[in-house]
Amino acid sequence: MTFIKEILTELEKLAPLPYQEDYDNAGLLAGSPDTEVTGILFTLDITEEIVSEAISRQCNLIVAHHPIIFKGLKKLNGKNYVERTLIKAIKNDIALYATHTNLDHVKGGVNWQIAQRLGLQNVKVLAPKKQTLTKLAFFCPVEHTQKVMTALFEAGAGEIGDYRNCSFRSEGFGTFLPGENAHPVIGERGELETVKEHRVEVMLPSHLQGRVLNALRLAHPYEEVAYYMSALENENQEVGAGAIGELPTPMEAKDFLTHLKHNMEASVFKYTEPTGRMISRVAVCGGAGSFLLRDALSAGADVFMTADYKYHEFFDAEGRIMICDIGHYESEVFTKNLLHDYLSGKFSNFALCLSEISTNPVRYFS
Repeated sequence: MTFIKEILTELEKLAPLPYQEDYDNAGLLAGSPDTEVTGILFTLDITEEIVSEAISRQCNLIVAHHPIIFKGLKKLNGKNYVERTLIKAIKNDIALYATHTNLDHVKGGVNWQIAQRLGLQNVKVLAPKKQTLTKLAFFCPVEHTQKVMTALFEAGAGEIGDYRNCSFRSEGFGTFLPGENAHPVIGERGELETVKEHRVEVMLPSHLQGRVLNALRLAHPYEEVAYYMSALENENQEVGAGAIGELPTPMEAKDFLTHLKHNMEASVFKYTEPTGRMISRVAVCGGAGSFLLRDALSAGADVFMTADYKYHEFFDAEGRIMICDIGHYESEVFTKNLLHDYLSGKFSNFALCLSEISTNPVRYFS
């Protein structure tokens, strides 16, 4: 028996909700987390037709990339597709979950999926985020340090890029005088104590502060733990917008355009005049990504693949880079495959279904 909250826990390990943009509305949009899961339907968008598909395939949880609710709803009377979709889902006990800009911002997320389809190597975050990291410093008796560090690492502290169990420690002496109501592990009430201690510093994702502090308190021998936490301005190389990588072998522009069309299964797309250079470094951003052009240029990208470019924004290429706009749906539709594959290795007692419906509202005439 598996409950919706267990699915959400796994999804939010991949894409923590605190990494979403302020304007976004990722998370559980409808339904109870305590409901048993009968099946999951993965889709890019949530529409009435998608809810019907979930009903027919006996899925009571829809996991989508795009939230169907962005603005506050004051009424729910079916006057538009958003309200009708929600009413239909609620009537049929179907929960709705969206993982949106939080999935855009993590390694292994939307942009990594695009990079994989294009065969890019050495993929990195294009525009790393700031204000997502915290430093924890604390003091601990030397003989207890390793036990405490093990607990902190298990709680998610000490990860920097591809390195784990990262910390800094220095040795010194701590002093304290236990009061009459204290219950000291070391020393006696009313007597000044001097203890050989480590000062330890570790970095952690800011959204894990509560979990890491709880681990510190549980593992630390002292009744009162001496620690402090500091917000960091460091760029988080693991979290941010877009991605950039390298083709295994440089391509002529025309060959890259064919490669892009084939691997992203785009029937048609827009692009700017090629620069004349061979294509080697490729920057990508699923969905609307024109705000990342400066970052793509700074990173030395030969091509920037994204969607939703406006006419006048194409002029910003200025012969320095080739911009490819393949369409919003086309750039993100494979997100449903990403989510399906991620959960497939974790749950096997109910159906995990890829939606067979194209939710693309855009049609092309040729």
